Amino acid sequence: MTAAVGRVALERALLAAEGADARAVLQSVVTNDLEQVAPGRAVYAALLTPQGKYLFDFFLVEAEDGRLLIDTEATRAEALARRLKMYCLRRDARIVPAEGLGVALIWGEGVPVLPGAVPDPREAGLGWRLYTPDPEGALAAVGLAEGTAQDYTAQRIALGVPEGGLDLIPEETFILEAGFERLHGVDFRKGCYVGQEVTARMKHKTTLRKGLVRVALDGEAAPGTPILTEAGKPAGTLYSTAGGAALAHLRFDRAVGALSAGAAQVFYTPPEEPEAEAVSSAKSAASPAR
Repeated sequence: MTAAVGRVALERALLAAEGADARAVLQSVVTNDLEQVAPGRAVYAALLTPQGKYLFDFFLVEAEDGRLLIDTEATRAEALARRLKMYCLRRDARIVPAEGLGVALIWGEGVPVLPGAVPDPREAGLGWRLYTPDPEGALAAVGLAEGTAQDYTAQRIALGVPEGGLDLIPEETFILEAGFERLHGVDFRKGCYVGQEVTARMKHKTTLRKGLVRVALDGEAAPGTPILTEAGKPAGTLYSTAGGAALAHLRFDRAVGALSAGAAQVFYTPPEEPEAEAVSSAKSAASPAR
């Protein structure tokens, strides 16, 4: 891992959930359990359609004044606020911009402890998220080297972490196919939320046949490029890229052999199946010696 770096995340925006009923309203509609939010601890969650498809993803963080902050995509913050306000009717709950606060991302080895920072709840390798009135000044004060957006994308791809607006497609993506369970973005014990029935059914009654995975890339291809098999059949879609690595949504039954995305070659190595290996080992152990 490289030495610690930081960058001001201008692509992020903060909303605040205010009012006595604000947490109860959010608890009833988002995919994760807000009871887990605490000082110094963020929760990653999503808002889904009633059909269980992704609409927004965000981080929920407790501010110093006790308000609940919602860290989301800047370009879609207003749309998220409008959507959440639909659930606030006749309740003491308001979704408003969190004025005067910014977001910084810090990752790498030897990250200094900074007031207002919380560990990224998705993957330890993504470091910390800092919420402060002056993120640029906070990073400069501890002498952190400046990381770039592409540096962060490369780190994210290496860890298999999708980004809203890039790898998560509104009204199309199913969050379990995007790895939300592995990324601690969904709680199966909290009770009802919008889209819960479909998500629970995918968890307990189906085997995922498609999903977001890491792939190697030889050549250049833009995010959104269709991935094809050697026979020209659709196998998936290429999303975030960084150098020779990328995230892609693939049909697992077609993600074999030669794959291409435009002029680029795509290489996918399926993960080993521990259960299958364990069964095989058990059979070998039970077989009589010859």
